[in-house]
Amino acid sequence: MSKYTREDIFRIVEEEDVAFIRLQFCDLFGVPKNIAIPSSQLEKALNNECMFDGISIDGFTRDDESDMYLYPDLDSFEIYPWRPQSGKVARMFCNVYTSDNKPFSGDPRSILEKVIKKAGDMGITFKVNPRLEFFLFDYDDNGNPTATTKERAGYFDVAPLDQGENVRREIILNLEEMGFNISSSHHEIAPAQHEIQFEEEDALRAADMIMTFRMAVKTIAKKHGLYATFMPKPVEGISGSGMHISFLAEDAEGANIFATNDGNLSEAAGSFIAGVLSHAKGMTLITNPIVNSYKRLVPGYDAPVNISWSKSSNGRSALIRIPSRKGSATRVEVRNPDATCNPYLAIAYILAAGIEGIEKKMTPPEELSENIRSISFDQTNSGTVDVLPMTLGEAINAFKADDFGKEVLSESVYHKILEAKKAEWKEFRTCITKWELDKYLNNF
Repeated sequence: MSKYTREDIFRIVEEEDVAFIRLQFCDLFGVPKNIAIPSSQLEKALNNECMFDGISIDGFTRDDESDMYLYPDLDSFEIYPWRPQSGKVARMFCNVYTSDNKPFSGDPRSILEKVIKKAGDMGITFKVNPRLEFFLFDYDDNGNPTATTKERAGYFDVAPLDQGENVRREIILNLEEMGFNISSSHHEIAPAQHEIQFEEEDALRAADMIMTFRMAVKTIAKKHGLYATFMPKPVEGISGSGMHISFLAEDAEGANIFATNDGNLSEAAGSFIAGVLSHAKGMTLITNPIVNSYKRLVPGYDAPVNISWSKSSNGRSALIRIPSRKGSATRVEVRNPDATCNPYLAIAYILAAGIEGIEKKMTPPEELSENIRSISFDQTNSGTVDVLPMTLGEAINAFKADDFGKEVLSESVYHKILEAKKAEWKEFRTCITKWELDKYLNNF
């Protein structure tokens, strides 16, 4: 059932004095893009007649054409509360189509929609609730962002120790005006680190919300004189920022298929877990896509290193954790993603892996019952539990070794991502870091 009709959009734009509408999409790497149109061009947009040049967008180049069209999702229409209230600005998320009216195979939103449709054909609706962590840092005297803060607060601290409390409050109030259902927020482990959690939403809307959330956090933080970053590990020696994603699965009657009548994990849940774990290594290039992502995925911090699952409350060292909520609230939490990922592709990849597990009735490995959070890399490599890639280079090799990525993303997208990430890894490998100079320059 659609939330809005065309007539609704025209009426809201007039009644709310909306002056501009942003037609929003993203490139393969989750970077938001948009075309802003005045409200006088709304009919053209709703007729799917707004065009852009795909050559200018990473991953959107086609050999035979560059003209692409934006097809707005009417239900995604929202007004930005933080923008001026006279001559308001609204947005609609769009799918990208080719000039012959076909969905563009490189459109991340369409890739997720294909996976959702496959689940729907199996009688399953997936809901997703993400928890995003971020830092609020200071600017320097020249207005450039830094990775420093005067704050010294820790886990669950309150003001005045928590100096970002008012920023989080304004972020949440703005997002609630846009229809977000925020379940909680708090100060995280590291100084200047914060977390905001959403209630579960349909998978596509959840991905749209992540895109909006990242924009809102950065915009509102800047109003408060702070720089918000979702960089996974901006400061050495403290906890990094992740984006834990929980998945719920419902049948046609709305019953949670991850739970049994007696409140235990169902066979479907076990198979979903097994499917995700079976593709975990290759998946990291999508869920943890930058060099810095792997500085977070190290032993000793609140981030997974090993490819395992756990129902234990101490299971935060596992890749997949089953939160303690039971019955209709039973969910599967995947803990390795970070917010630098493209949320459409990350959710699509995880869902597709879980769906494969359900289809093939896969059996998960034995549950990890101990907390191995503090063990070293050497200990993980010598143990029976396999580990996630330790560098972007290892993630690239794992992605290449698993053809599942071609099935989920399409062969063209698979190769475009691989090509871009190989170039990024080569650039990093040839870079001389401060650590190397400090370590070796005086000795050799």
